[in-house]
Amino acid sequence: MFNENEIKQLEGNPNVENVTEKSITYSPTFKLAAVKAYKEGQTPMEIFLKAGFNMDIIGRKKPKHCLNRWRNSYQAHGEDGLLENHRGKGSTGRRPAGELSTEEKLKRAEARIKLLEMENDFLKKLEALEKQKMLRKR
Repeated sequence: MFNENEIKQLEGNPNVENVTEKSITYSPTFKLAAVKAYKEGQTPMEIFLKAGFNMDIIGRKKPKHCLNRWRNSYQAHGEDGLLENHRGKGSTGRRPAGELSTEEKLKRAEARIKLLEMENDFLKKLEALEKQKMLRKR
């Protein structure tokens, strides 16, 4: 939870888009720069300190936590994953519930088929083991 003074201080940082009592929204350019700096060998703490953040306000674990999320997004979606907003009303990152692309439906169907095939193979092996066990008892 951030108090009024902390919120004002955080809002004064050019790398921050928005601050509430509970969260900080970092600018997309900062996220991208942070991921690139991390790739070059800087620690999360160094990156946030150089960007003007007070660790006593945001917390010592926050830089590492944020960079983990941002790196995952960068690996999954490239630079666009960090530059586009994937949350909230203006999000371009989500499709309305229930609407899947044909490609997504195909991927899900293929995954389901693979799962069912693996289940069938497992049940066949289990049945064979049970038969062996019954034969040994005789």
